[in-house]
Amino acid sequence: MAAPTLLVLFGSQTGTAQDTAERIGRQAQRRRFHVRVEALDSYNVVSLISEPLVVFVCSTTGQGDPPDNMKSFWRFLFRKSLPAGSLCRLDCAVLGLGDSSYPRFNFVAKKLHKRLIQLGANPLLPVGLGDEQHDLGQDAVIDPWLSAFWERSLELYPLPPGVSVLSEDVLLPSRYELHFLDDVTNGLSLEPPDRDTPLSTPPSQLHPFLARMVSNQRVTHSSHFQDVRLIDFDITGSQIQFSAGDVVMIQPQNSPEDVDQFCQLLHLDPDRFFTLTPRDNAPVPARLPQPCSVRFLLERFLDISSVPKRSFFELLGGFATNELEREKLRELSSAQGQEDLHSYCTRPRRIALEVLSDFPHTTTALSIEYLLDLFPEMKPRSFSIASSLQVHPGRIQILLAVVMFKTRIHRPRRGLCSTWLASQDPEQGVVRVPLWVKKGGLKFPTDQDTPVIMVGPGTGVAPFRAAIQERVSQSRRGNYLFFGCRQESMDFFCHSEWEELVRAGSLTLFTAFSRDQEDKVYVQHRVREHGRLLWDLIVNEKAHFYIAGNAKQMPAAVTDALKSVFESEGRLSAAESEELLAELERLGRFQSETWS
Repeated sequence: MAAPTLLVLFGSQTGTAQDTAERIGRQAQRRRFHVRVEALDSYNVVSLISEPLVVFVCSTTGQGDPPDNMKSFWRFLFRKSLPAGSLCRLDCAVLGLGDSSYPRFNFVAKKLHKRLIQLGANPLLPVGLGDEQHDLGQDAVIDPWLSAFWERSLELYPLPPGVSVLSEDVLLPSRYELHFLDDVTNGLSLEPPDRDTPLSTPPSQLHPFLARMVSNQRVTHSSHFQDVRLIDFDITGSQIQFSAGDVVMIQPQNSPEDVDQFCQLLHLDPDRFFTLTPRDNAPVPARLPQPCSVRFLLERFLDISSVPKRSFFELLGGFATNELEREKLRELSSAQGQEDLHSYCTRPRRIALEVLSDFPHTTTALSIEYLLDLFPEMKPRSFSIASSLQVHPGRIQILLAVVMFKTRIHRPRRGLCSTWLASQDPEQGVVRVPLWVKKGGLKFPTDQDTPVIMVGPGTGVAPFRAAIQERVSQSRRGNYLFFGCRQESMDFFCHSEWEELVRAGSLTLFTAFSRDQEDKVYVQHRVREHGRLLWDLIVNEKAHFYIAGNAKQMPAAVTDALKSVFESEGRLSAAESEELLAELERLGRFQSETWS
């Protein structure tokens, strides 16, 4: 009797949905399914009509948008020409991973579930809606949802007589076989070639442009707790084009210190080279050269300094030889141990490298072949572009807040990409950074006379700096900026630039310095104060309203302030102000781009 087939398709922006999909894949192997796990855009979507059983795992990005690696699938699936019963032979289940603090919570999963039913698919259970805001994170929903899924699946696809589910004690095969090259590796290089010559195609994640860092300037006062940088990159010859509101993607690197520590823990020679052979027709990761050095794998590819997820402890436990370590790893990977895992790892932001140090016997026994199963691929980081090509041709500038904070762990927590970029000094030698550009969520009006109202506290001002530069270079007036920070003397980014534009009559600036007076003043207070002007601009001059910045309280507070303006200046009821805001959003005249 042939093993039943399961396809697990994921749409993942930050890696969480991919991690969950791979976890489902491992559970399927234990239940003797023949399983494949693929990104949605890597899968040939026309084959969906012949699949018997598919699990879709997807996150939601931006304003209810699908992740980058499922956009092509999304466009195809929502074609109006697809026949209503085209997926009538498909058994399926949809698991969404989201965050209920965002307005369009799990929008993609809900819409996908509905569309699959429209096309005739048979859902085995209701759509799962994981929520990052739950005390136990996404697993509070994922665990019971998966239990229900496997119960239903094994009813439809029962195990053959005499065959049982593989125990958790059985170590599953690694995805790849790793073969070290024992011959001399002279001539093999870790470094990719420099991209000084013009490219035939625009850069992408597989083929980023190695941009030269021109300057790395701190724009907060040296005594201020927050280090923010204005970094300038030379992209001459890259064929990169962008507009205000677009985003630059940067591929970070692990620090040499972390790479050396990792090699010491696992007794690895960083300068040895190896090749990878897939065990089950899985493709070798496209960003890994063949052959590849251990140093490249650890420095450029594996995310060894991320906070590990539950699946990390589950797999690591398979190598435990020490009884105490085995029991602790089992506990941390169990459904009952998630509060302990949160306390040990998630809350203090303990990184994977530190976890390996805490489990020395298990780490010593860890096989290098499993490194690509254990550690996720390092994800690129996105930054709003803070400059205009019209004003700075051949350049990309970003505003970068260096992430550094303390928890109960002695060593301060540091952001991987921001720490790496801030440490680079182009005055000490040539610094090259792999990058490419993608379309952002903010779209600015093309009409010459349409005013724009921009609310961007902190580094949220970055896309508005690009928009203002672009609009001023085109002699467009009607530029209104609300900027907020703690203190005028400490973190008023680009203040001389704004003041010059104000003097020239090209910008109207409203500032909120929250700590410069006894009562804290934020951008939402300034929005309320200037309600009459904003109402006139929005209603009579058809202005567009934008919000960018940290996703915690600010976007909701500014939105509430705007609705209060509608009520006070427009004499609207609360329900009418909600309707007006929804209409502005539908027309693209109210947009926000926030990040956590």
